[in-house]
Amino acid sequence: MTAFFALTTSLLWGLADFGGGLLTRRTPALTVVVVSQAIAATVLGAIVVATGGWSEAGPRLWFAVAAGLVGPVALLSFYKALALGPMGVVSPLATLSVAVPVGVGLVLGERPGLLQVAGIAVAVTGVVLAGGPQLRGAPVQRRTIVLTLVAALGFGTVFALITEASTTVTGLFLALFVQRLTNVAVGGAALAVSVRRDGRAVPEDGFPWASLPALAFVGLADVAANGTYAIAAQHGPVTVAAVLASLYPVVTALAARGFLSERLRAIQAAGAGLALLGTLLLATG
Repeated sequence: MTAFFALTTSLLWGLADFGGGLLTRRTPALTVVVVSQAIAATVLGAIVVATGGWSEAGPRLWFAVAAGLVGPVALLSFYKALALGPMGVVSPLATLSVAVPVGVGLVLGERPGLLQVAGIAVAVTGVVLAGGPQLRGAPVQRRTIVLTLVAALGFGTVFALITEASTTVTGLFLALFVQRLTNVAVGGAALAVSVRRDGRAVPEDGFPWASLPALAFVGLADVAANGTYAIAAQHGPVTVAAVLASLYPVVTALAARGFLSERLRAIQAAGAGLALLGTLLLATG
């Protein structure tokens, strides 16, 4: 069950990142984040009402609030790092986020077997290579490295926090709803500040209403991934769940290959193969 839900998480996050990347080519990143998360919050609110999720309210929801505060900061740091580039450094380095939940699992007493340790090493190496690391070229700005590390720490922290936000399915819906409301509040405030500083909230030709289905997909896929990860981490070793969930860059690269006909570099293809090998080792360990 852990492997299934963790791999589902990587699939959903990979497709959400791919869709979000396409949308930000025409629409400001902050607007994409706020609108997609607002749609997800609306759907989650309806689910919470229908399932009576409010009865699950309790102190654990503070973990969801914390995840909602950290998530937008991590995402904006990641986008800024990508803007400064190069992507061949930023994308693989961001996968260090897996270190946070894995570290939490080890602190809590989890001790993966030898085969699982080998699988973790192989899978993480594959994910880094699948991002297409830049092995030569101009020096990378220190600010880019710092922003990427902040993003990685933030993403990993969200991994860990959302796992602690609930213990039941209905409680998980409520926790994800609270997280999304916080995301929208933080992202909306950042968007308002950006507009006041002469930034743009929408493209010059107006809000892309035709993109609403894509925005909804990105928001719902992201929230579903948070949910499946929480289930994976609660039903098995966090160390295994976190590594398998971190395979999403491979999904993004393959989606770009399939939908945009982007050619995978040799190092990316090798990384994808290693990631799959690591997955098999983890699943059989």
